[in-house]
Amino acid sequence: MTVLAVAGLVKSFGGVQAVNGVSFSVAAGEMLALIGPNGAGKSTCFNMLNGQIKPDSGRIALNGRNIAGLSPNRVWRLGVGRTFQIAATFASMTVRENVQVALLAHRRHIWRFWRPAAAWFVPEADALLTQVGMRDQAERAASVLAYGDLKRLELAIALANAPRLLLMDEPTAGMAPAERTALMQLTRSLASRQGLAVLFTEHDMDVVFGVATRIVVLNRGELIAEGDGPTIRADPRVRAVYLGSGVTSGGHRC
Repeated sequence: MTVLAVAGLVKSFGGVQAVNGVSFSVAAGEMLALIGPNGAGKSTCFNMLNGQIKPDSGRIALNGRNIAGLSPNRVWRLGVGRTFQIAATFASMTVRENVQVALLAHRRHIWRFWRPAAAWFVPEADALLTQVGMRDQAERAASVLAYGDLKRLELAIALANAPRLLLMDEPTAGMAPAERTALMQLTRSLASRQGLAVLFTEHDMDVVFGVATRIVVLNRGELIAEGDGPTIRADPRVRAVYLGSGVTSGGHRC
């Protein structure tokens, strides 16, 4: 089942065409990688999907509903989660409290001073932390977490609104190789079990080819290739503008 369908997306800034007629789709349970060189239009495309930038034209359909031009808050409430290149958490709160705040926002609860956030949705928060392997760290302050654990906490927060689509902007940036693999394999497992559609940008080609179901390649705002790993590796346009001639079937180079 198609969760996200993007058709003819266009965005210009001061006469510069950042995204030009881009179309693709993401299905439930799929991990779609959006890659390309710097300036390819990946961030602009991502920000239009999330509602941070309004497209000049084109359609962004979430479960058949056009969400192009809606605010980030409305997009989030319709079932789009997002993680960022730099993990966004509340350092002064515990791991559980970070998730509880996200649950409170999703359920539209307003807590009062006599009942703090920590009193709400404890079982639900712990269930999300269990999904990402962080339940045993629920009482720890987010400020003392290792970076890999911080990224897993951010993933739990992104899942708090029960999204149908998860957008991940360079999710493994700043992580050690083993942490990168663990985070993305966890995400792939969640996508498969929950029917979650995942769209992610990533510069580490080992991560991309290791977990992506399909890959979309942008260059200068246009989609130049789409397919599975072997198809993308073999595409001469992709090799020329991004992967480089040194890429082989057994090794990847950015």
